[in-house]
Amino acid sequence: MRGSLPDIGARQLEAVLALAEYGSFVAAAARLRLSQPTLTRLVKRLEAQLGVRLFDRSTRRVQITAPGRESAAVAERMLNDLGITVQSVREVAQERRGLVVVSSVMSVAGGVLPHMIAAYHRDRPGIEIHVREGVYASILDDVRGGVADFGIGYVDSLPDFAVGIPLGREIFHAVVPVRHKLAKRRSASLAELAAYPIVALPTESRTRRTIDAAAVTAGLQLRQRVVVTQIATLLALVAAGVGVGVVPDGATRGPLPSGVRVVPLAEPRLVRRIGLITLRGRELAPAAAGFFALLRRDWRKAH
Repeated sequence: MRGSLPDIGARQLEAVLALAEYGSFVAAAARLRLSQPTLTRLVKRLEAQLGVRLFDRSTRRVQITAPGRESAAVAERMLNDLGITVQSVREVAQERRGLVVVSSVMSVAGGVLPHMIAAYHRDRPGIEIHVREGVYASILDDVRGGVADFGIGYVDSLPDFAVGIPLGREIFHAVVPVRHKLAKRRSASLAELAAYPIVALPTESRTRRTIDAAAVTAGLQLRQRVVVTQIATLLALVAAGVGVGVVPDGATRGPLPSGVRVVPLAEPRLVRRIGLITLRGRELAPAAAGFFALLRRDWRKAH
């Protein structure tokens, strides 16, 4: 059991290795830059903790015992492992190595986020970043469950367990096929879009709920003919002429299918605050904290 383990320090392990190598307290003490009495006390204390004799001493020589040879081999492995661990911990603390998991709404994951990740990796190439794309509800689940270090999503209203830090605003735009009647318009209204089949996101998406709420307020009935879970699929279906859609402007900042035209949504003007979402009371690991700080500092410039 853990409570019965001897209290052995790195200095004692080094003492065993040096004495096994040099066979002399004088030489081993010089190698470790210790006084001979200090080295003797380290070895005696270790022998007392282990309950075995590691070295036979005489006035002329030091002879390692069978338990001593075994302890020297173990000491070498332990010190090597300890050195690797210390280096690993320092690399993590200095943001030279680690893992960051970000859960992001799709409009950000395919728009601004790639540029932010590229900027972060220029200074910290050893950090591994995982991006989980999802709808608003899944972002909250990832943050609450600890699957993600933090989330990027809408922060207008959050549950009690979450803390939101606003980064900016997202304005919603209409997306239509390039040959569509509305494609050459400088803006379009939700009422005009209601006349056409709608390619929509699922009802658990905050984007979908925002659009549906605006339609209800305006007394409109939207014709959602195809429902998809990914904005990229929504844009592809619009390009294919299946219908029209409404997406946050972040979704239009990445590569767009050639058959899609973005038209500003003028009436009603839909705006939501986008930001960083963390679990209340949770401290971020160094790598995650570094990426978090970069997002806060450079988000507006990336836009």
